Amino acid sequence: MPVRAVPNIHRLTLALLAALALPAFAQQSTEQVDASGKSVKTLDRMTVTGSRIRRADIEESLPITSITKDEIDKQGITSAEQLLMYLNVAGNSSDNLASNAGIVNEEQRGNNGVSGANLRGQGADATLVLLNGRRVATHGLKGRAVDLNSIPFAAIERVEVLRDGASAIYGTDAIGGVINFITKRDFQGAQASAFFDYTEAGGGNIQRGTLLFGHGDLDRDRWNAFGSVSVKRNTILRGSGRDFSNTFQPERGLSPDTRGTPFATVFSLGTSGVGSTSMLRGGVFETGNPTRLTAVNINNLPGADGCEAAGPDMGPYAYRIWNSPGSKYACAWDYPAAAVIQQPQDSVDFIGRATFRIGGTHEAYVELTASEVDVAKTFEPNQISSSTSSAATALGPSTWYPLNATTKATYDRVYDALAGYFGAGQLNYGAPIAYRWRCIACGPREIETTTKSYRFVAGIGGMLGDWSYDVGLTRGSSKSESILGTGFHFTDALKQVLGSGLINPFLAPGQEQSAEAMAALEAASATGVKLYGGESLVTALDASISGDLGFFSLPGGNIAMAAGMDLRREEFRFDGDQREVKRTVFNAPFDDANALGNVSRDIKAVYVEFQMPLLKNLDLNLAGRYDDYSGFGGTTNPKVSFKYQPFESLLFRGAYSTGFKVPSFNQLFNGISEVQYTGLDLADPATCPGGRANPNVAGCEVIRPTELFGGKPDLQPEESTQKSFGLVYSPMGQFNIALDWWEIERENTIRSAPRDTLIQYYDLFEANWIRDAGGEVVSIDRRYINSGGSLMRGVELDANLNGELADGRWNVNLNGSYIHQFHTKALESLPYSSNLVGKYVRYYNLPIRWKHTLSFGYTRGDWSHGLYQVHRDGYYDELPPSVSNGTYIPAQWKPRVDGYTIYNYNVTWTGIEKMKIGFGIKNLADKDPPFTAHQNDFAAGAAWEPRIADPRGRAYTLMLEYSFW
Repeated sequence: MPVRAVPNIHRLTLALLAALALPAFAQQSTEQVDASGKSVKTLDRMTVTGSRIRRADIEESLPITSITKDEIDKQGITSAEQLLMYLNVAGNSSDNLASNAGIVNEEQRGNNGVSGANLRGQGADATLVLLNGRRVATHGLKGRAVDLNSIPFAAIERVEVLRDGASAIYGTDAIGGVINFITKRDFQGAQASAFFDYTEAGGGNIQRGTLLFGHGDLDRDRWNAFGSVSVKRNTILRGSGRDFSNTFQPERGLSPDTRGTPFATVFSLGTSGVGSTSMLRGGVFETGNPTRLTAVNINNLPGADGCEAAGPDMGPYAYRIWNSPGSKYACAWDYPAAAVIQQPQDSVDFIGRATFRIGGTHEAYVELTASEVDVAKTFEPNQISSSTSSAATALGPSTWYPLNATTKATYDRVYDALAGYFGAGQLNYGAPIAYRWRCIACGPREIETTTKSYRFVAGIGGMLGDWSYDVGLTRGSSKSESILGTGFHFTDALKQVLGSGLINPFLAPGQEQSAEAMAALEAASATGVKLYGGESLVTALDASISGDLGFFSLPGGNIAMAAGMDLRREEFRFDGDQREVKRTVFNAPFDDANALGNVSRDIKAVYVEFQMPLLKNLDLNLAGRYDDYSGFGGTTNPKVSFKYQPFESLLFRGAYSTGFKVPSFNQLFNGISEVQYTGLDLADPATCPGGRANPNVAGCEVIRPTELFGGKPDLQPEESTQKSFGLVYSPMGQFNIALDWWEIERENTIRSAPRDTLIQYYDLFEANWIRDAGGEVVSIDRRYINSGGSLMRGVELDANLNGELADGRWNVNLNGSYIHQFHTKALESLPYSSNLVGKYVRYYNLPIRWKHTLSFGYTRGDWSHGLYQVHRDGYYDELPPSVSNGTYIPAQWKPRVDGYTIYNYNVTWTGIEKMKIGFGIKNLADKDPPFTAHQNDFAAGAAWEPRIADPRGRAYTLMLEYSFW
C-alpha cells in the first residue's frame, strides 16, 4: 500500500502552528530609480506590504503605492504629515496640525500636536501605521491613532501604502489600509544632511538636520550597526501673517460670530432681575426701530469713527448673517485670523539598528527608535464675558466694570456716547457695565505638549531549509503631557482684578493697560499648570514562517504559504488634574472627566495565507485571521485576492476582505464632558422641524444648549467589508496605467451621535434631547453610539509615460483619486443618506470628488528636474445661518468653493562626488487657498480650509547631503 510522506505533513504542521510572521519589511533588494524618482524593483524575491509571502511579483496583485526617499526629497517633503497631505489616497481630514489649531470639535480635544494618517477617508483610527512592518504605540493623550510626528522620517528608505484593507494579515483594524514606513536595514559610512523650507511671505519655516553613521559589513564582518539622529523645527505661522486669513467678508457670507472685542462691547443681560441692573438695563431702543438693542459698541454708533478704528482686526458685527438684530450696533473681532495657522514644533528623533549574522542563513537584530516632540498650540486670547451667575467659575456682577475713582474717566466716556444717541433715560448711570471683551493684555492662550516615544524591537530571522522565518518582540510607548503656557489665569484672581476696575476693557488704539494692571495679570497667571498627561503602551510578540509547499503544486506552479501568530497587549492611562489644591483656571480645558487609570486589553491572533498559482496566468491568494480580544471575544476575517494576466500587457486584480474594529479605551470609558453649543443656527426640533433657527418663525428661536460627550461601556465593535477590482495595462515599456475601483462599507460605526442625525430623526432620538421642568432643551446627549454605518466607493488611477530625449530620460506620471459615492446612515434599520461627495462636512473627512498629482521629471547626467501639479476639486460650501434659513442672502454669496491647484518645481545636482544638492520652489504661482464661508466656531482656518490647502504660500527649499565615506 502507498506510504505517505510523513515529513511533508510535519512541515505543513510546522507552517500552520509555529505561527511565525515575517514582518512586511522588505529584505535586501536592489533598486534602480527612473526619472521620476519612483523605484523599479530588480530583486529576485521580497516581501511587500500586504502579504507575508516572498515572491518577485506579489506587488502586482495588490494596489500598492511606493514612494522612495529620492521622490520624497525631490518634492521637498520634510515630515510624514506633509507626505500624507500630498498622497491622493489619503483622506481630507482634520489630521494635521493646522486643522487642530484653535477651536476643534470634541473628537479632537486633547489631540495637542498630533498628526494622523487617514487612508481613503476612513479615519486615523482605522488606518494601520507600521514602522518596518511592526506596530508603534498610539499617541499618549488619546490612545486612538499613531502620531506621525514620532516617525523617524529622515531615516526613511521608502514608504509603502497598501490601498486595500489588510485585516487578515496585519490586524482587524486596517480598514482604510496600511501605511508602512520602511527605514534602512543596514548602513555603512557617515552622512550628514540639512534641509531648509522657507516661505517668501515669512513664518511657517521648516528646518531639519540629520546625521547618519554606520559600520560593519554583514558579508565580511558578519555584523552591521547604524544610527541616525534628526533634529527638526517648524516655526510659527500666525493668521495675521496671511492676507487671505480674514473672516470680515460679510458680503460673501462670512463674518466672525463674536462681540467680544479688544474695545469692549456693552451688553444688557436681561430685561429683569440681575441682568437688568447694568448700565444698559434691559436694552435700549432707537427711534423708528422696534428691536431691543442688547449689544452696543460705542465705536459703531452713528457718527462714531467705526469699529475698524477701535482696534486691530475689528469690524462691524454681521447681525443679518447671524440673525441677531439686537446686535445692530455691535462690533466683532477676527478671532479666527488671530489663531495660529502652523503650530510651532520642535522635535528630535533617533533610530538605531544592529544586525548580527549567525551562520549563513540567520540574522539576529535589535532596533530602537525614540523621539521627543514639543508643540505649542497657540490660539487667540481669552474672551471676558459678563454673566449674571454667582458661580465661582463665572464672571458675575462683581466683575462688571465699576464706577470708581480709577474708572470714572473711561466710565463717563462710555456713558456719554450711549446717552448721546439713545438718551440718558434708557441708561442707569452709576451701575456697573456688563460687557464682552477680548483680553489682548492677557496674551494668546498656549498649551505646551511634550510627547516622548520609543519602540524597541529584538528579533531573529532567516531560513530553515527552504522556508523563511522571523520572530520579534516589540515594546513601544508614547507618553504625553500638556501644560498651560501664556494666556491663562486663575479665576479668583482674575475676577478680583476685573471687579476692581484696574483692568480697562475700553482702551482706544495707542492706549495701554497700566503697569499695576499688568502686574496684577502676571500675579494671576496660571502658566505652568499641568492640564493632563497620558501614556499608550504596546507590547507584542509576533512570529511567522513562509515558503513553498513543494508537495502541493498546481498548473501554475508550487503553492506558497505563510502562517503566523501575534500576541499583543495594549495599555492606556490618562491623568486629569493632579494638583492637590485644584484652584480654578479661567477657561482652561481640563479633562478630569475623562481620566482613566491603567486600562488594558489582550489580543491573540493567528493567521495563514496561501498563494495559489491556479494557472500560469492566474493566481489566487487566500488568507484568514482569527483574533481574540479580551472583553469582546473572537472574530475570523478572511481575505481573498486574485491576479489574472490574460496576456503580457494586461493584468486584472481584485480583492475581498472583512474587518473588525473594537472600541478604543476612550470610547468605552470616557466620563461625561459638557461643551456649550455656540452656534446661532440651532432650534428645538420638537417645535421647529429640521432644527434650523429662524427668528421669523414661531418655535424656531435660537437655542444654545450644552452638549454631552463621553464613552459608553456597552459599545459594540465595528465591522467592515472591503472590495476592490482593478486592471494594469502596459502595452509597451514606455507606458503603463493602473485603474482600481474600491468599496468600503462599515457597520456599527462608532462616533459621537451626530447632531444632524439627532435632529433629522428626532422621533427616534427624542431621549437625547434633555429638557428642564419647563420643557426647554438644556442639553443634548451626544455620547458615542454605534451608528448604522457608512458606504464609500471610488476609483484610483496611476499612469506613467516615459522616454528618452537629448541624452536624458523623461517621465510623466498622473496619480489621482476619484470618490464616486459616500453615504452614511444613523441606524442599521434606516436607509443610507444621499450622496455626500462634493459637499461640506464638518470636522471629519471632506469628501471632494477628485484630486490628483501630475508630474514631469527629466534626468540628464548629474541633473534631475521635477515639475508637479497638485490639484484638489472644489465642493459645495457650508451655508451661513441666514442663507440656511432664507432670512438674508449676502450679495456675493457663492454656494461652491473653488478648486485648488498649485505647481511645485525641484532640481537636484550630484556633480560633486559624495554630495547631493537640491533646490525647489513650492507653490510657484503663490496661489492662496480658495475662499470658504465655513463657520469658524466649528472649523479651523479663517476663510480657508486646512483639510484642502497649504496656507504657507510660495516657499523655497534647499537640501544638502554629504557622505563622508
